[in-house]
Amino acid sequence: MSEPRSIALRMRELPPADLRDELEVFVVARFKEVLLMDDHEELPLDTSFFDLGLTSLNLGRLRKELEEALDVGIDATLLFNTPTVDELVTHLSKRLVTAVYDR
Repeated sequence: MSEPRSIALRMRELPPADLRDELEVFVVARFKEVLLMDDHEELPLDTSFFDLGLTSLNLGRLRKELEEALDVGIDATLLFNTPTVDELVTHLSKRLVTAVYDR
């Protein structure tokens, strides 16, 4: 599965200033896909996953997809303790920046 690996590599090659924006675009697209939203629909970034209509099962699938695509682990409790897209993107961008500098 080379596409997810290339996404992870591309994200890690971005300057930290650009990483969060690119990551947000990627994560929002995945959430919209799971929520069966059109590309032109606005996804509220500060609304709880469950208020958006995600179920625990869908959130688990989304977590797995993001982990594989970004090559980073996501603790399941994070999704319940920081349950918004904005908070998830912030967390993931910090993890990816850290992964780059820990090499």
